[in-house]
Amino acid sequence: MQPYSYKCYCSIAGSKTSAVSEDSTNLLDTVQVFDLNGNGIPISDLWKDRKAVVAFARHFGCVLCRKRADHLAAEKDKMDAAGVALVLIGPGSVDQARAFSNQTKFKGEVYADPSYSSYEALRFVSGVSTTFTPGAGLKIIQAYMEGYRQDWGLSFEKDTRTRGGWQQGGVIVAGPGKNNILYIHKDKEAGDDPDIEDVLKACCLQRN
Repeated sequence: MQPYSYKCYCSIAGSKTSAVSEDSTNLLDTVQVFDLNGNGIPISDLWKDRKAVVAFARHFGCVLCRKRADHLAAEKDKMDAAGVALVLIGPGSVDQARAFSNQTKFKGEVYADPSYSSYEALRFVSGVSTTFTPGAGLKIIQAYMEGYRQDWGLSFEKDTRTRGGWQQGGVIVAGPGKNNILYIHKDKEAGDDPDIEDVLKACCLQRN
């Protein structure tokens, strides 16, 4: 058996994915996100000319999102070698995104989606019943034991509080090409992380 090398790998067979509808990709064309300087950019421009792993946080104060960000960033060398960008998007303000970036020192790009439009376009789930679950509770305890902490200040700012903090996120691998979404994982509950090997297969692996 030949070894795997870290290059572009487009097959997603066996990974935990679901199709992205044409309606969703059309809606994404209308979504604008904001960089840490407050500059707006169409979200699909993030992967129009490159491949990108895009993580969608629950909110910028979320302890589970901080752990996920670290786990993805730990694979950034492999993504860099494959020419794949690492991006994190959170629902909330540019100020919140900037605070998250400063606190976590996240190695990838960080953008804010104050309107939650990308979450709605991708039909990520939201609700109290997806947030307060036994599984999510155990993952929060584990994250705290590993040294991660919730930022309660960010968690209770208006941009998060008005939506209740019930939004769930996910991870996509997309591009090159605005409508080219290769992989999508939609969190079923808080802390429902994708298998990192599935993400890497979708973005970076190719059999020689």
